[in-house]
Amino acid sequence: MYLSEALSARHLPKDAIDHNAITKTTTAMKQTKLITTVIIAFIVLIVVLIFSNATFLTIPPGHKGVLFRPFAGGLDKENIYDQGFHIIAPWNTMYVYDVRIQEAFEQMEVLSRNGLNIKVDLSYRYQPMPGKIGYLHDEVGPEYHRRIIIPEIRSATREVIGKYLPEELYSTKREAIQDEIFERTQRAVAKKYIILDAVLIREVTLPESLQEAIERKLREEQAALEYEYRLERERKEAERRIIEAEAKAKANRILNASLTENILKDKGIEATLELANSPNSKIVIVGGGDGLPLILNNN
Repeated sequence: MYLSEALSARHLPKDAIDHNAITKTTTAMKQTKLITTVIIAFIVLIVVLIFSNATFLTIPPGHKGVLFRPFAGGLDKENIYDQGFHIIAPWNTMYVYDVRIQEAFEQMEVLSRNGLNIKVDLSYRYQPMPGKIGYLHDEVGPEYHRRIIIPEIRSATREVIGKYLPEELYSTKREAIQDEIFERTQRAVAKKYIILDAVLIREVTLPESLQEAIERKLREEQAALEYEYRLERERKEAERRIIEAEAKAKANRILNASLTENILKDKGIEATLELANSPNSKIVIVGGGDGLPLILNNN
């Protein structure tokens, strides 16, 4: 087309017309090639942008990933991906799990052994088994807390508290009940690759009349224990006095049996000598009927 236009120009020589036509043809081809290159680059850029999120993946701290390969055997349950940067094929899918210890709360109403309604407020800590999230994802999925933990902890709480009276839950057996709920739930969730770290009874709410009765009974029991303690203390004090009196009586009997007339005279002489050497002003008369000194004060 450009060559025909050049030949039709009357004011240019034939050699000049041929050269201009070739130049225009070369320029047009370069422009076409450039446009094609830009279009291809643009398409490649769009494809890269579309698949970038699926191809380049970062697993945050405290998380682990399990990879699903639709064209290579499905879910890879054995190979667990740790935190950090990973490159995966765009047709594969990475499922990321939080493997840190998490806390949840549960409020429920249960029946005690005597059929009374009790409100229990629980807290519990849990986490998936880090090395088994592939099996967890295959059998349960990301909603394992709602599907497994909550039903199991509710079931264990009802079964355990149903064996106790309200006053036991309110006072003496609370820790034992808490431990039993934990053990039952732990055994159940471990079968689904979940770790239960702890179960805590935060609050127990009884019917108001029952709570007042229990508190009154506890006060009476405390007063009875205090009274028993006082009685026991008095009994021990009486026993101590009896033992002390018996010891003194026994000592006196031994002393009386060992005191003879000569010993008493000897003791009297010793006392007389000590009085004679004393600086106090007194009169000592020796030679009484029993041989002991008679002391007269000058005053």
